[in-house]
Amino acid sequence: MAANHARLVNYLTAPHAADPECRAQVWAMQMALRVEKASPSDRAELLVAAARSVVLLCLDERSAPGGPWASAMDAWCGARIRKIARRARGTQWETAQQVWGVTAESAGEQGRAFVPTMVADVDPRVRKLQIEGTDVPGELPMTCTGDSALTLWINPHLEMTVGKTAAQVGHAAMLGVALLSVDETLSWYSAGCPGKSRGVVGFGNWLEAI
Repeated sequence: MAANHARLVNYLTAPHAADPECRAQVWAMQMALRVEKASPSDRAELLVAAARSVVLLCLDERSAPGGPWASAMDAWCGARIRKIARRARGTQWETAQQVWGVTAESAGEQGRAFVPTMVADVDPRVRKLQIEGTDVPGELPMTCTGDSALTLWINPHLEMTVGKTAAQVGHAAMLGVALLSVDETLSWYSAGCPGKSRGVVGFGNWLEAI
């Protein structure tokens, strides 16, 4: 846990490697949101699941030094933390569970973060998942109730699909964890990484939140 936490802290402070000239060699974390036709998804809970999946992957023991995911996580965190969110349903979602990564839930909604790879090396079972048009209707709650170690405030003036927003809350969640101590991170991780996604009422309140 300490080593995984240190990797996230280091991302905030260390210089990042320059992007390669060949886009195929860029490192990115693929994400999948489960959006079934038969049961409409809850936008806020889907975003919480997406953010939680990213943090769970970053803190997973398999991402620690010596683990099977360590070198990929080092390469990814050594550059810009790019994420690409996709939509999955039915058999495609089930098949995607076979690819290295972590699935998280929030109130029945599910998101999966996959171990980062170079763009050219994305697993075909993930590559086939749709990127464009990944969206679900719904508004984010405007108030924060209950205890949570991590609350993500989303600027309401940014018009983004749930797919693009999922990538952004994934960024925010892992950077938010880097601001916690190791002990706080361990306690939060042990509790299942509780969190909330919230909108902000008005531009003035958004400035106050940040």
